[in-house]
Amino acid sequence: MGVFSLYFTTVVIWGTTWLAIELQLNQVDPILSVGYRFIFAAIFLIIFCRIRKISLNFSIKDHLIIGLQGITLYGCSYCLIYMASQYLVSGIVAVIFSTILVINILNLRFFLGQSVSPATLFGGVLGCVGIGLVFWPELSAFRINEGVIGLILAILATYSASIGNIIAVYISARQIGVTQANTLGMAYGGILVFVFGFFATGEIQFSFSLDYLVPLLYLSIFGSVIAFGCYITLINRIGADRAAYAIILNPILALLLSTFYENYKWTDLALIGVVLIVLGNVIVLIPASKFRQLIG
Repeated sequence: MGVFSLYFTTVVIWGTTWLAIELQLNQVDPILSVGYRFIFAAIFLIIFCRIRKISLNFSIKDHLIIGLQGITLYGCSYCLIYMASQYLVSGIVAVIFSTILVINILNLRFFLGQSVSPATLFGGVLGCVGIGLVFWPELSAFRINEGVIGLILAILATYSASIGNIIAVYISARQIGVTQANTLGMAYGGILVFVFGFFATGEIQFSFSLDYLVPLLYLSIFGSVIAFGCYITLINRIGADRAAYAIILNPILALLLSTFYENYKWTDLALIGVVLIVLGNVIVLIPASKFRQLIG
C-alpha cells in the first residue's frame, strides 16, 4: 500500500471505531466488551504470527513488561474509553483522546528526561483551553454531572494509553518487534480485563445479535489489527511525527459521524473549543525550528 492509502485506511478506521464502540454499550457490560475485543484481536494476530513464523518466545521479564503495556494501553485505557462513551458522544471522546500527543511528550519528559519544546507547551495550553470551552456549560455550573464524569474518564483513559506508549518505547529499546508486542499485549490486556469484568459482573455476558457481533469484529479486526498495522507501517516509512497527523484527523471524522448519527448539538463554544484542540495538536507536531520561525 502507498502512503496515501495507509493514511486513508488509518484515519477512516480509527475515525469510525468510536461510533462502533457506542453501538456495543447497551448490550454487554463495557468491560467484558473490551476483553472480547482484544482477545479476538490477539487470536487473529497469533494466527498471523504462526503463518509468518514470527516467534513469540521471550524472557519472563519481557513478558511482564509487555503485560504491563497491555494492561495500560489496551486494558485500563479502553475500559475507561468505553465507560466515557456512556456519558459522551463518541466524537467528543475521540477529540479528548487526541490530546495524547501532548501527554506523550510530557510523560517522555517526566519518565525519560526528554526535553519539552515551547511548541508543545503552547499546543498543550491551547488544547486545555479547548477542552474547557467544549465542557464550559458543565464546568461553569460547578457540579458533577454526566458531562464532567465522561470528561474525567476520557482524560484518565488518555493518560493510561500514554503510559502504555511510554512502555512501548522501552519495549522497542529491548529489540522486541511491534507485531510481537501488540500480539502479546492485546492477549494479556484482553484476558486480564475479561477476568476482571467476570468477577465485577458475576457472570459471562455475550450477545450473538448482529448489531453486537458486527461492531465487535470490526473493532477487533479493523480497529485493533489492521489500523495499528497501517499506522506502524506509516511510522516506518515517513516517521512518527508525520504519521501522527492521523491522530488529529480521526477525531474530526468521529465528530462528523456523531453529528449525523448521534445528534450531537454544536454550540459556538464547542466549535471554538474543538478548533483549539485540533490546532494545539498540530502545533505540537511542528518542528521546534519552524515554530520559532513562525513566532519570530
